[in-house]
This record gives sequence, structure tokens and C-alpha cells, in this order.
Amino acid sequence: MKAFILAAGLGTRLRPWTLSHPKALVPVEGVPMLQRVIERLIAEGFNNITVNVHHFAEQIEEFLARHDFNAEILVSDERESLLDTGGALLKAASMICADDEPVLVHNVDILSNAPLRALMAEHKRQGAAATLLTSGRDSSRRLVFDSEGFLKGWHNLSLDTWRPEGFLATESMTQEAFSGIHVISAALVTEMAACGLGEKFSIIDYYLLKAGEGKDIRHMKAPDLTLLDIGKPDTLAQSAALLRGRLNSPAL
Repeated sequence: MKAFILAAGLGTRLRPWTLSHPKALVPVEGVPMLQRVIERLIAEGFNNITVNVHHFAEQIEEFLARHDFNAEILVSDERESLLDTGGALLKAASMICADDEPVLVHNVDILSNAPLRALMAEHKRQGAAATLLTSGRDSSRRLVFDSEGFLKGWHNLSLDTWRPEGFLATESMTQEAFSGIHVISAALVTEMAACGLGEKFSIIDYYLLKAGEGKDIRHMKAPDLTLLDIGKPDTLAQSAALLRGRLNSPAL
């Protein structure tokens, strides 16, 4: 199975570390977050992994060269321009779409017990264009799905704004927090070049666009999901507790 790790971010919330290092190599209980994500993916059966790089890209390349993960690790180079989550997939399309197999996308700063293998299996079972892992955890930004599990919109609770313009959820719809983990079909990646969003764009913008065009953008809810965004200083302490078993996270 194939996976794509979004590791190119500037990591401004983790300064001063990221003034001289890439966010992806921030140590979490002594182990770089990139290594933790790679090892988790491999443990779940993913053996073809692409990593995008931008900020201090050479440090990530050197790190990958020093470690034998017993898997194929490729690098998508974004040194010239940071392309956001959707543009990163477009940039790497020739690498991750060499066959028709779907690819799991995982943010490098997410620590979780997400059921990665099960997410891929559910995506294939449904034959979806994309499958997003969601949960009912607290979040100020939520994706909206209809009663059949299809993506319909996006809601910013802090500002009480909705997308697409004019959209409002009905009582039959559910609002879920996105985990930053999703599976996308190779066919949907190849359509990105003609999506009209340019070279730099958010994957959520792309999914909302394709959902509006009738593509089956679905979700899989993980009710027992334990997830931390470890791209912030205050959550690094929480991640230590998570990894030491003080939280309910049996898959970590």
C-alpha cells in the first residue's frame, strides 16, 4: 500500500526549533515525528511512502538516507515553492500515481491511534473517490456530511461561516472534525491539474469542489480516535503522556 506524508511545512508554531530545523524532525519523546509516522505506516502495511520537503529539505533527505526503514521511501521536492496540502499532491502525482492504487495521505504532525489499514480497506470497499477519516472530537472547523456519508460542506464554528457560499447544514447532516488523514484515488489526483485552483491550494478546497461536481467524497468515522496535533509546543507534553500510556491509546 502507498502513503504520502505532508512534511514540508514551515512549523512557525514550533520556533525557535524550526528556525534551524524542519518541523518534521522535531523530537517527540526522543524520536523525530517523521520517524514515528513512517514507522506507524509501515506497521499498518504501507511499504511505499512518499515524503514532501521544503523547509530545511536537505536535513530531511539526510535523515531518510541514514535510516533503513525496510520500505521504499521517495521524496517530492518542493524547495522552490511551498504548495499547501492539495498542491503537494499535484506536485507528487507522477510519483504517487504510477499505478491505479489509492494513496493514504497523513500529516507529519499528527500523532494518533487512527485505524490506517481499516481506512484504506473501507475506501476500497466503497469505491470512493476519496475517504476522509473523521471523529466527533472538539474542533472549531468541521466538515459536513449527509446521512449517506457524502461530503457536502465545511463549517467554521468560530466565525459561523460555511462553504460553499450559501450552504447550511440540515438536521439530517452530521458535522465531523477532520483528522488530517485521508485516502485519495489515483484518478482523483490526476484530475487536479485541471481543477482551476492553480498550483497551490488546500486539499479541502479541492474536495469541496469535487463534491460539488458530484464526486463521491466520503468519510469514515473513528469513534475511538485519540489524536494530537503535535505541531504546537503545548501538545508536545501531551504527546509524551500519550506515548507513555497515560491516555487511552492502545495502537500507539
